[in-house]
Parts: sequence; C-alpha cells; structure tokens
Amino acid sequence: MPYPFLRESDVLWSTMIWKTIDLNELYNQFFYYPIDNPDPSGKKSLAYILWDAVVDNEITIYEDDDLKIPIDNDKFVRNYTKADTILLEIGYDDDDNELYQTIIRPRTFDGGEVYQYSIREAWFVGRQDTRQDSRRLALAPLKQTYHKFANTEEEIYMGNLPLFWVPMQNPTVRNLLARYSSYLNDNNLVGQPSWDWIFIHQRYTAYITRESNIYERSIQHYLTGEDAIDESDLIEEKLFEIENDLWDY
Repeated sequence: MPYPFLRESDVLWSTMIWKTIDLNELYNQFFYYPIDNPDPSGKKSLAYILWDAVVDNEITIYEDDDLKIPIDNDKFVRNYTKADTILLEIGYDDDDNELYQTIIRPRTFDGGEVYQYSIREAWFVGRQDTRQDSRRLALAPLKQTYHKFANTEEEIYMGNLPLFWVPMQNPTVRNLLARYSSYLNDNNLVGQPSWDWIFIHQRYTAYITRESNIYERSIQHYLTGEDAIDESDLIEEKLFEIENDLWDY
C-alpha cells in the first residue's frame, strides 16, 4: 500500500521521534515468534526476516539512523558469525603444568537474542488536510552487547546497541515485510496481517526515547528513572496536543 505523496512545501510542522519497542511487553511478544526459522507454515520472526535478507543481500543496511553510512552486507555477516577461540583447561601434565585445549566455537545468529527494536519516525502536519500523520523511517534490532578485554575473561555490559539500521521507506524493504505475515492474533490464523501492515498501523507499544533537539540528546542523557519515564510521556502528550490545537478556534 503506497503512502500518499506529500510535497515538502505542504508540511506545516514536523519533528523526529525515536522510540523503543520492548519485546518484554506482553503486547509486543508476537515479535518473537515463530522461534524456529522458519516454522512449518513458512512464517519468520521479524529478526530472522531482516537477518536472512541481509545474508541474501536483498536489502541495504546502515550504521546510522540517518541512513547515510551503508554497511557491506557480506562483511557484516562474516564478522558477526566469526568463530570464537576458547582455551579450555583439560588437566595437568607430569610437572603439574596446566594443559589447555583450543576449541573453535562457531557463532550463529539467534533471533531470540533480539529483545528490543529502535525505530525512528517522522511526525508532521500537512497543509492539504491539516491532519497529523507519521512515517516510519528507520528500524534497528537491538542486542545486548558486551565488551571483552583482551587476555582476560572480564566483560563490560555496553547496553542494548543496534546491529544495523534498515530504511523503512525503501520499496525493497516494504516488499520484504509485506511478504511475511505476523502472529499478531494466535486465536485466528486466517488473515494474519503482514509486517508492513504492522508498522503502517503501529500495532505495537513503544516508548519515546528521544525527540529532535539542537543538542542531539536522548532522554537518558539528561534524565533517569521515573523522571525519564515522565519526560517520555510528556513528549507523547505534546504530539497529540498539537493535532488537537489545530481544530481550536
């Protein structure tokens, strides 16, 4: 379903919003499924849809949410699946020296390790219908990332970081998402919506992590805890007030 054409000169107001889709939320848990890739019905979870498309060079991926720095798909897959070398202690020799065995552990992509998605949206009001609307611009699967120091077993948790960014307005990406249906309603397997439909109609819960500002800051950079939650709710409330204010005379 193509988006209505919108001229830049017809935009009265616009802002950029960044949100996080947390799969631990009950309503978002259909993003996880199916766990198998693919399941007997041919369905795939969103993580595997994106990963398989990257492996097949079907879509272009980027380092940044501005979609200006492309990533080489083959190089990314090669680095991500690079085998880990592990030294395993297997005993002692006759002189009580420790003996080690080198084990090569292959790495594979596990869609179940993607617990969150980050999404960038454009919110705007058009001149023609004076109606507030939004478009999904970029999407990134987030994964818990750890930094391991060389020659030690110590690791530092770096947070949930994006694996890559996907251009959601790209026709190739939209066609990809339209090919696969979701498990939004497991009580009725007939007419399950496609992933493209899911994002068009925003059939998920998400919380705001950033609004466009001159400092290029996320909420977590200046607020924490309940204050950050209140700030997120305040931005969301402001978005809806803008549309309501258009009809106040």
